[in-house]
Amino acid sequence: MEITIDIEDPVPLFAQVIEQIKRAVSADRIQPGDSLPSIRQLANDLQLNSKTIAKAYRLLERDSVIQSKGYRGTFVHPQAKANSKVDLSEWVFDQLDATIETLRLSGITDSEIRIAFSDVLAGRKIQGNKND
Repeated sequence: MEITIDIEDPVPLFAQVIEQIKRAVSADRIQPGDSLPSIRQLANDLQLNSKTIAKAYRLLERDSVIQSKGYRGTFVHPQAKANSKVDLSEWVFDQLDATIETLRLSGITDSEIRIAFSDVLAGRKIQGNKND
């Protein structure tokens, strides 16, 4: 498996790694059970920060494209080919798009949506009226 990174590409580096591993799985260039380079090795080979590769591996593992077996290494997941076709980014976009549209139809401004979104991400809850 050969991965090439384009630092001029606006796509984040970790996303380039994810896409190329998924493409290699889909094209049968790597098979279920095949081992992948360690985070440190791949980072060194690509001249990237190991945190970038760790993030890519973490997201690939979340999506069941790869699986970590502790000190034994990281391997292609048995269901990797089917799971490589799932695009959670597109699903998240669709969910947010629908929610934003609903909020706008209810009269909520984009500024109010941004503030609420930031608060939700930060885990802050809006306090109810204390006089109730």
